[in-house]
Amino acid sequence: MHRPTPPFDAQAARRLREGLGMTHGHVAYGLRAQYGVFATPETVLAWERGGAVPTEQELTALAGVLWCSPAELISAASTLREHRVARGIAPEELARRVGLSASAYRRMEDEGRWRGTERQTAALAEVLGLGPRALLTATGGDESLAELLRDAVTTRWQAYVKPVARTVPLPRRTVESALQRLHTEYHARMAAVSSWGASGTTGEEGRAYLDGIVGHFWAYAGA
Repeated sequence: MHRPTPPFDAQAARRLREGLGMTHGHVAYGLRAQYGVFATPETVLAWERGGAVPTEQELTALAGVLWCSPAELISAASTLREHRVARGIAPEELARRVGLSASAYRRMEDEGRWRGTERQTAALAEVLGLGPRALLTATGGDESLAELLRDAVTTRWQAYVKPVARTVPLPRRTVESALQRLHTEYHARMAAVSSWGASGTTGEEGRAYLDGIVGHFWAYAGA
């Protein structure tokens, strides 16, 4: 199975190499000699120019050659795989530390759907150093949260405190406060736009707010 490569930060790779006074040839030699990764100077140049992207194995080896952490070569980790690679942890090691079999963890990572228990999820967050927002995104829960939030702000927010609290690792009082503020702000915006009397503007304003509902929630939740 072809596994997606992490989002490579080409500029960081070039900056780190130049900071060490290394040429593309030096990096290519280090990859082969130290890590058994075959790469030519042209390959390294292609990575830095964005013409090619290193695989997980190549990125981890490159970090070693450039004396940096894999995280410094990843532009924006969001998935389980990307956070794991950024931490330089092998899938088998991560699986062991969160209490899963290697095959079960691999399957979740490949599918982008986390199905661990509450205890395993807490262990995952600790091992990968993830806060509530990053954890939810990495475990594939953003869309479920967005659906709950859209329903909460357009109907009775009180009915969605429990479902949202089960979805995000936040205290119930934090969830209540965030939902109440979202509901108030959404309806205040809709009322203000309606008073302008501009045809079609109300619907657009409402859709725009709901499209960004997850970001608004995390801003109010302080996470």
